[in-house]
Amino acid sequence: MQITLKKGITTILSAILIAITCNGQEEVTEHFFKASGTPVNPEVQVAWNRYYTNEGLLGIYRELERAHPSLVKLESIGKSFEGRDIWVLTVTNHKNRYHGDKPGFWIDGNIHANEIQCSEIALYTAWYLAENYGQNRFITGLMDDKVFYIAPTINPDGRHNYMHEPNTVNSPRSGTIPLDDDGDGEAAEDGFDDLNNDGHITQMRRRCEFGEYREDPDDPRRLVRVRPGERGEFELLGWEGIDRDGDGRINEDRIGYYDPNRDWGWNWQPDYVQRGAYHYPFALPENKAVRDFILSRPNIAGAQSYHNTGGMILRGPGAAEDERLMRPVDRRVYDAIGELGDRLLPGYRYLVLYRDLYTVYGGQIDWFHFNRGIYTFTNELMTSYLYFYEQYETRDDSQRAQFDFDRYLLFEDAFVPWEKYDHPQFGEIEIGGFKKNFGRIHPGFMFEQDAHRNMAFTLHHAYHTPQLDIHEFTVNDLGAGLSEVITVISNSRLIPTHSGIDVENNIERPDYITLEGGEVLAGMKVHNRDLNIAEEQKVNPARMEIANIPGMGLVTVKWIVEGGRDYRVTVDSAKGGRFTREF
Repeated sequence: MQITLKKGITTILSAILIAITCNGQEEVTEHFFKASGTPVNPEVQVAWNRYYTNEGLLGIYRELERAHPSLVKLESIGKSFEGRDIWVLTVTNHKNRYHGDKPGFWIDGNIHANEIQCSEIALYTAWYLAENYGQNRFITGLMDDKVFYIAPTINPDGRHNYMHEPNTVNSPRSGTIPLDDDGDGEAAEDGFDDLNNDGHITQMRRRCEFGEYREDPDDPRRLVRVRPGERGEFELLGWEGIDRDGDGRINEDRIGYYDPNRDWGWNWQPDYVQRGAYHYPFALPENKAVRDFILSRPNIAGAQSYHNTGGMILRGPGAAEDERLMRPVDRRVYDAIGELGDRLLPGYRYLVLYRDLYTVYGGQIDWFHFNRGIYTFTNELMTSYLYFYEQYETRDDSQRAQFDFDRYLLFEDAFVPWEKYDHPQFGEIEIGGFKKNFGRIHPGFMFEQDAHRNMAFTLHHAYHTPQLDIHEFTVNDLGAGLSEVITVISNSRLIPTHSGIDVENNIERPDYITLEGGEVLAGMKVHNRDLNIAEEQKVNPARMEIANIPGMGLVTVKWIVEGGRDYRVTVDSAKGGRFTREF
C-alpha cells in the first residue's frame, strides 16, 4: 500500500491519496484515509446523524438503485391507509443468480410511528451492503449467497405525522386512523394541543404549595418527588393540552391507540383483551402488504424487525401459552444468535418477550415464526446505558442520567425551558420538558455506531441462514449396466432448511434433490450409511423429497441408476436456495 502526500499551498492540511487494495484490485481515492469497517468514499453519500422524512428516504433509495443497479432494486409493495407507498429494497448480487433462488432475509422498521430511527438503521444495512460489495470479502460473499429484502418503514403515514405534527416522544404509535378511544362519540381528527405553538408537546406543571414535586437542586429543569412528610412546590398536570369536552381528560381525541404490532394473524386477540388491536388481523393495508410480500417469498429464512426502546434483543413467543410450541432446535438457534447479539451490542440484553418483558398477542415476530417458520428477532433500539456507559438500578437514576446527558453532551438542545403560560382551565402554569426527538431516539452523534452494531447483528443472523452444497458425489459400478449414485448434501450454517415448527406443521414444501443423467430405478434416503439403513421413496425416485436439512448437518441420498453418465444434481430448497452441479 502506497500513500502519497500532495503538497499544496497550505502547510496545515494535505489531501491524501490512498490506494486501497481489496480482492487484488486497487482503487485510488482522493482526499480520504480509510477508517476500518466503513466505505472510504461511498457512491451514495448519506449523513447518519439525522432522520429523514418519507421523501428524504425515497431519495436515498433511488440514489442507491441508480448507483448500484446490479445490487439494489426498488419496488412498492402496496399503499398505506393514506395512500403512501410502502417501499422495499431487494439487495443482493442480481447478476449471479435469481434472488428467489437464494436464502432470503427480511428487515423492517418503523412499524410504530414514534420509532423513527428504525428506518435509518434498516436503510443503513442496505447502504452498507451495496457500498461494500467488492470491497469486503465477507460482505461480497454474503451478497453473492443471500438476498436481503429491506422495508425501512412499514408505517409511512405514522412517520409523516410524527415528524410533521406536534407530538410527544411516545405518540402516535399508529398512523392517522380515526379512532374513538375514549368512547365519547368523537373520532380522532386532530393531534395534540400545541398551546404555545412552539412545535413541541411537552409537560405542564403548576406551582402548588402542597405539590408532590420540587425542583432538583442540582438541575432545576428536573422535578423530583418529595419524600413523605415534605412539602412540595409543583404538581404535574401531564402533557401539554386542554380538556375540550369537559370530561376531565386532556388530549383525549388525539390520534387513537391502534397498535400495528397487535394485528398479525397469530394468537390475535380483540382490543378488550389486547389493547391496540383493530377489527381483525391484517385489516389495514400496511400489515397486509407485508404479509402478502412474505407469502410470495418462501425463501425468507430469517428476519429482523426494529423497534425502540430499551436496549433489547427479543425473540418470541409473545404469550406464555405459545412457549410449548417452541421446538428445542428453534430455541438453540435463537440462543446462539441472540447470545452473539449480547456481545455485539453493549447495553442490550437478549430476552424472551413474554417471559422477560410483557405479553403480546398478535405480534409480528410470532406470525413470522409460527406461521412461516422464519427465525425472527425484534431489537428495541436505544438504551440509557449508552448515555455514560453505565447501568442504572432505578428509574430515578436513569432519569437523572438523561438530564445530565442533555446538559453535558447535548448542551441542553433536547430540552424546552419552562415558560409561563395562561391556561384556559388551569390558570397560570409552566410548559416545558424534553422534545420528542430525545429519549427514545438516538442523538445524532450516537446514531451511526448503534446502527452499525445492530446491522452487524442482523448480518451474522443472515449469514447463518442455510448454506447448502454437495459435500460428496460418488458413483459405484454395480455391473449389468447399473450404478449406485450417492450424494451427500451439507448445510454449513446454524439455521436448518425447515425450522422445528415448520417440520412439525408442514409449513413449507420439502427440499428436493434431483438426479439427471440416466434412468433412476430406485431412490433412497440414507439414515445410517455405516449400517446401510435406508428408506426407499417409491414415487418419483429421481426427485427425492427431504423433510429437512439440519443446521451444521448432512443429508445422504442414494439412487440406483441404469445407463447413467454425465450426471446433474439439482438441490432445490425454498429456504436453502436452488443450484445445480454437473459430474
